[in-house]
Amino acid sequence: MRGGGRKTESTLLIDEHAFEATVLGGAVLGGGGGGWVEEGRRLGRYALEQGFRAVRPIGSLQDESLLLTVSAVGAPSAGAAVLEPQDYVAAVELFLKESGAKISGLISSEVGALGVVNGWVQSAVLGLPVIDAPANGRAHPLGLMGAMGLHRKPGYISVQTAVGGSTGKGSRVAACFKGPLSEVSQQVRQASVQAGGMVAVARNPVTVAFAKRNAAPGAIRMAVELGNRLERSRRFGARHAVREIIRFFRARVTVEAAVEKVTLGTEAGLDVGRIELRSGDSSYELAFWNEYMTLEKEGRRLATFPDLIMTLDLETAAPLSSAQIRAGAEVAVIAVPRQRLILGAGMRDQALLEPVEKAIGKNMGA
Repeated sequence: MRGGGRKTESTLLIDEHAFEATVLGGAVLGGGGGGWVEEGRRLGRYALEQGFRAVRPIGSLQDESLLLTVSAVGAPSAGAAVLEPQDYVAAVELFLKESGAKISGLISSEVGALGVVNGWVQSAVLGLPVIDAPANGRAHPLGLMGAMGLHRKPGYISVQTAVGGSTGKGSRVAACFKGPLSEVSQQVRQASVQAGGMVAVARNPVTVAFAKRNAAPGAIRMAVELGNRLERSRRFGARHAVREIIRFFRARVTVEAAVEKVTLGTEAGLDVGRIELRSGDSSYELAFWNEYMTLEKEGRRLATFPDLIMTLDLETAAPLSSAQIRAGAEVAVIAVPRQRLILGAGMRDQALLEPVEKAIGKNMGA
């Protein structure tokens, strides 16, 4: 489940151009989730204004050094605008205070438009480097999917801090949770609902050696490469950009279709629903739980999470999240086999797909 032959040993220098490419590539790897492009730009630009300039390779730290995962937890339809940059910093500060852990670097929980820049503001303010080893190289709906297999360690005690919400609205949350990982992850999800839909989270330190085996080193570099290609190619039109993404991933499925109907609800703090599309005489369906979970053509399965399923606007080539899709839109749907992604250990646990099956009412067997 890792992209082959990609160099991960050099530092990624982040300027205005690289920042835009990172967010765009992250939006594609979000697979329908991973946060809004506008929020990724807002958070990343703030980080640059605070002096953030680089993402370091995992080999720049000693194997025994500790990495802290940072994330935003909640439903994309709520919008990450309920979070302020200071909330991300506060979550890390609260974690350091409550845990006493000596942290040497920060890693994002996933790659998405927002996830790919998570850690940048915290790094700029607190001086901790961001490391190119996100817990997962694509976006995912559940915290356990970005836990790098820690939930399988007997007796493991999770420590997670969550910050978000508005004091004026009575929804402010700033809490530390400790306990079994699955229970703590549920408590954090509940905290996101209480906070108005989203919380900034810091959680579960791991050693660099552990991250090398179980995280997704090089996934941020992949996002930058992908974003650069998308930026260059979409100047020649949306379809040209779609073809470039297909070449980048050697994607196996691509469909141009009109959106006929969107059904959207919220369950357990996550967006859940289905999108019905038509291309010529054929009908298609996307099922999502934040991220796209399945793509089907007239009932026949074409792709299943953690395969990457993404949608792009056929007028602008802009990546579209599941929460952005509207009836009447013309979109390209691209599916990429999981083997062509850089994925963390959480994507190798079939048991973590059982809650997805309950949420969307579909078998998640590949």
